[in-house]
Amino acid sequence: MSNLLEVKNLSISFCTPYGEVEAVRDVSFELQEGEILAVVGESGCGKSVLCKAIMKLLPKNAKLKEGTIKTAGIDITAYKENEMCRLRGKLFSMVFQDPMTSLNPTIPIGNQIAEAVLVHNPKISKADLNRRVIELMELVGIQDADNRRKLYPYNFSGGMRQRSVMAMALASSPKILFADEPTTSLDVTIQAQILDLLIDVQRKLNTATVFVTHDLGVVARVADRVAVMYAGKIVEIGTAEEIFYDPRHPYTWGLLRALPAYSKGSDRLYTIPGTPPSLIDPPTGDAFASRNEYALEIDYKEAPPMFKVSETHYAATWLLSEKAPKIASPMIGGKHGN
Repeated sequence: MSNLLEVKNLSISFCTPYGEVEAVRDVSFELQEGEILAVVGESGCGKSVLCKAIMKLLPKNAKLKEGTIKTAGIDITAYKENEMCRLRGKLFSMVFQDPMTSLNPTIPIGNQIAEAVLVHNPKISKADLNRRVIELMELVGIQDADNRRKLYPYNFSGGMRQRSVMAMALASSPKILFADEPTTSLDVTIQAQILDLLIDVQRKLNTATVFVTHDLGVVARVADRVAVMYAGKIVEIGTAEEIFYDPRHPYTWGLLRALPAYSKGSDRLYTIPGTPPSLIDPPTGDAFASRNEYALEIDYKEAPPMFKVSETHYAATWLLSEKAPKIASPMIGGKHGN
């Protein structure tokens, strides 16, 4: 498989009255055709900013400090708004967290999907446009599409609204889909249906997907690979199997230990101590050091590089240094280190 998306050393900051917030710091990853990459981490770690930066949907106070973004080998880092408009919807598209903020309550659902189709196919005939709208609604599991396309967002349930937003995102058959916590506002049963739908659509269209979430249960269900973010950085990346069964970063250990499945019947769930650092003035060294019960002296002085665990698995922790002590993983009881 070839890389559809290559992000290298990307850093994004925001100018605020309180100082410059370093929201994304030196992030690198690749996305291949037809794969699902889950980006996971606490709220505020930079997941959504990363996706919006790639699509250039950030507010005016955002600044790309360094790094490159390539799609299918073409560098789009310096693309202007008119150039990005030609890519959005056709090359990549996004499904946002709350469908109600993505839909106009005064316009029928079918008209809104039709508008998305017309952006990249303005010469389509009315008959073909109607057929395409119905086809998209059926693709995302909306039954009786010919009649339901005339309904308004308030006539739809939360799950049906999210399906409608997905239809809009898929209107021009994008090669890359960014799904920014698309199931957060839905109940558990509907969440499962939307996740199954995402997987089904991804397989049918061979769409590469970046799935943003803080829910590791969702990650286990959908992801081929997982990138764990903390304080604006990717601290571990690997296949879903590697992240769940052989995690190497202490932050990843903490996320997994906080899952109810790992509580081993205890009345109290594990919580990671402390709070994330301020990204206006990020700490020297490893940003996770102050919350890390396995922190080494060097963690407070120098940020760790990405250590190679396998051809597909990398983690930014000094515990993987040859000089580091061998630490028993709290997840599987094995000893980690080179």
